[in-house]
Amino acid sequence: MSRFVPVLLAAAVLLPAPLAAQAVDVGKLDRRVGTLESEMRAVQRKVFPGGNARFFEPEIPAQAATPAPAPETPPATTPIADLTGRVDALEGQLKTMTGQIEAMEYKLRQLEDGQRRLKGDAEFRLNALENPGGAPPAPAADPAAVPGKLPAPSAATPAPAPAKPAVPAAKPATDTAAWTAAYPKVTARDWPGVESAMSQFIADWPKSIHVPQAKYWLGRSFAARTQYPQAAKAFLDVYQSAPRSTPAPDALIALAGALNAMTKPKDACQVLGELESVYGAKLTDTQKADAGRQRTKAKCTA
Repeated sequence: MSRFVPVLLAAAVLLPAPLAAQAVDVGKLDRRVGTLESEMRAVQRKVFPGGNARFFEPEIPAQAATPAPAPETPPATTPIADLTGRVDALEGQLKTMTGQIEAMEYKLRQLEDGQRRLKGDAEFRLNALENPGGAPPAPAADPAAVPGKLPAPSAATPAPAPAKPAVPAAKPATDTAAWTAAYPKVTARDWPGVESAMSQFIADWPKSIHVPQAKYWLGRSFAARTQYPQAAKAFLDVYQSAPRSTPAPDALIALAGALNAMTKPKDACQVLGELESVYGAKLTDTQKADAGRQRTKAKCTA
């Protein structure tokens, strides 16, 4: 058996060391990916308790066990490829959850606005019931005035004190509070007020997640007042600065509408082509219908 010792030593020397290191690195990566998957499932259960499987996958599908390869047959996949696939699945789940959270925030703002309007209407009706005539209270009688007699002379009435200048409203503490205060201008379709509120919001909170929506409604306020060049600039800014935001597809459709209003059908068709190539599979039925109307106005060939 002694003659086999040099052969074994030579085999040990020739065995590539990176293989062992790679096995250690792959093991670390596998544990890290497993931790990420567990955290993703925990986030899903926290954000969407009892969620419906129609809207998201409640669990990240487990990797199917790879059968043992036949002798002398190379494996179908490598550990690095498996880990890459699992990381891609995590990224896809994260993108889906981000979009769902943005949609939920938008619906929540709509519910808050509706509740605020209902509260104001209830207060108005309550005040009307408490004061049916709506007549202001009668002023208190002057005790110095006696019927049938002239008022006694008195000292000159002092001039009223000058009115104090109006104190500007305090800036909200958070961007969410500022957005909640600005958005009612949109629901009221007060377009000059929308321009002022959204411009102020963008200036005060330039890094807020609501900035793309503020820019979109700023463009809508311009378009509603036929200021189409300013509207087109605002809509284009939404797409260029935040192409993955919720209002980005609507901004491209509105940009095509502004270009049609400016009699630039060729540019409008180019924008609609960009819309189809970037968001085609993600467009809602309403967005597809709006884009179709703009495509008909521009007489796009494709």
